[in-house]
Amino acid sequence: MTPVLPEFDPPTRVLKRAQYEAFAFELLDGDVRVRNESYADPDAHEYRVRIQDGVPDSCSCPADASSDGPCKHRVALAIRPRILELAVQMRVVTDGGSPPNGDDDTMDLPCECEQLSEDLPCWNCVDAGRRDLSE
Repeated sequence: MTPVLPEFDPPTRVLKRAQYEAFAFELLDGDVRVRNESYADPDAHEYRVRIQDGVPDSCSCPADASSDGPCKHRVALAIRPRILELAVQMRVVTDGGSPPNGDDDTMDLPCECEQLSEDLPCWNCVDAGRRDLSE
């Protein structure tokens, strides 16, 4: 998946907040709920980011509606390509298609098993199907 951040060109302040604030993500039929856990009342800071053609297109937050550039919620999603990719795959499935089978040009993440105990594979190997948790 091609990174979407260059076409966003967010202000430095928005990019920094998208990086350091404690966001939680939930997949919603191809869109993503972004919840900012940095606040004492995170329920009041939960917004739906709409994904269009693999890009965080719009957000239900007030800042996205009133700003010329993308809000921190859209940028937070754009800088996390794995979550964005899963949202796109979910949209395909929700629309009645099938997710990619892994025979495309995407590169698997490198093995990090050596950093763990011998009994536990790294997530990259589990996700890529190189090892499973029962080994």
